[in-house]
Order: sequence, then structure tokens, then C-alpha cells
Amino acid sequence: MHFPAPVDAPVRNDQAPWNKFNNKAYVAQNYLDLLPADAEILSIVGRHFSRHFKNRGAGAGRPVLGIDMGAGGNLYPALAMLPWCSGITLFERAPENIEYLRKQCHQVDQNWEAFWKVLCHEKGYADLDSKWRNKFRDVARVEPGNLFKMGRRNWLGFRRSAGKYQVGTMFFVAESISTSLDEFQQAVDCFMNVLAPGAPFAAAFMEGSRGYDVGDEHFPACDVDKEQVENALAPYACEPEMVRLSDADHLVRPGHTGMILACGVRRSGK
Repeated sequence: MHFPAPVDAPVRNDQAPWNKFNNKAYVAQNYLDLLPADAEILSIVGRHFSRHFKNRGAGAGRPVLGIDMGAGGNLYPALAMLPWCSGITLFERAPENIEYLRKQCHQVDQNWEAFWKVLCHEKGYADLDSKWRNKFRDVARVEPGNLFKMGRRNWLGFRRSAGKYQVGTMFFVAESISTSLDEFQQAVDCFMNVLAPGAPFAAAFMEGSRGYDVGDEHFPACDVDKEQVENALAPYACEPEMVRLSDADHLVRPGHTGMILACGVRRSGK
């Protein structure tokens, strides 16, 4: 059994053993079957994206670019963007996750069918019907990298990929890569900075996480609550829809107190 690091010994993102992240164990623990928590999250996110793209007026027929920041072994955030995208970037750091995602881009595993069916209750998803696998293969591409470098300014003061994407997701990433509140905020900043003004987004966070085990390795997490998530997003989004999921069905592993889901639209300015 692993225990969280002492408060006086924070674990930074670059200190975590990402090269040892066991994708097979992670997917088996979390995504071989559709958990009630993921079904509820998918329903909310699917409704958010479907309504946004239905109501965006003259640009409704124009495909957009999407990004899933820190995709890991989880395809469902990308599936939630699929109907409206001409390209989806699966941005990921851990080598085994990168290999897994590349295989999924070639042929999606059968377990993701159940996740897709949840989305099909909303307009846009049902229109794809059985063609969703072909579209995922056509539009999804893996980009290896460190999300902190994604938001770093170059010598001219410009951020890499700033405002490039018109829709985005980041699920269980910002709070699950170090114990540092500063790095939590930096991760949120990097995600929001690659979104164009007006881009709809969905971001999910483990609440009160004390870290997590994947296979034989322990990975750090930052203990955040709903107020801290709201404050992190406040410079970028006007009153995003915030949902806290904290009953027994949403406690998917030991060491956290619930989940927080934020759905909103990137505003202009910052």
C-alpha cells in the first residue's frame, strides 16, 4: 500500500514515473466496462457539446479542430467531440499511453462501444450511427508531449498552439500530475490557452485526491475542491456549468472524495 508524500515533500510533475505508467493496468481498472460515473459524465458532456454546436448559427456546418489534453487511456472525451471535428489531437506524455492511443487510432477496441451508445441520445452523435469508428480512425491523431511546454511562451512571447482548437477536453489531468497547486493552475492555464475564443470545453477533476496507484507505481495528485476548480477556470470561462459527483457510484478508486465536472465556453481576453 502506498501513502501520500508528506506535505513538506511535494512531488512535481517531472518527478513522477511517467515512463513506467502501466496503460494495460489502467485501462483494465477504469475503462473495460462502463462505470456509472463515466456514463453520467458522458451524458452531461454530450448534451453540452450537442447544444453548443446546434446553436452556433452560420458556422454550424463547418468542422472544427479538437484537442483532448492528457488523453491517457481514456477515449471517451475524444468521442464526445467526434461529430463536429475534422481533426482531434490526442495529446499525451506517457509512452505506454501513446502506444495505446496509436493502436486505437487504427482500430478502436470493442469496450468503447458502450461509451459511444451513451452519447447517441444526443443530436450529432446518433447521426454518425455505426460510422463513428471510421470517423475516429480518420480524424484522431496522437501528439506526444508535455502539456507544460504546450503553454510555454517562445522568445517572441507567443504561446505554442495558442487559440488553435475550437473544442477541447481535459479529463483527470491537471490535478493528477503532481501534488503542486501551482502546477495544477499551470495545467489549467495551458489547456485553456490552446482554445480559441468561443470554444466549448469540458474538464473533469478528481476531488480530494491523495494520489493513485497504476500497477506497481504510485502517481501524485493535488488535493482540489470545487471552489479551487472554479477559481482556476474563472479567468477563462464565464460561469461554466459545475457538477460535483460524490456518492458511492462516483468513488471509482480509493483516495478521493468525488469528481468535479466543468462544462463551459472559452471567453476572449486572457
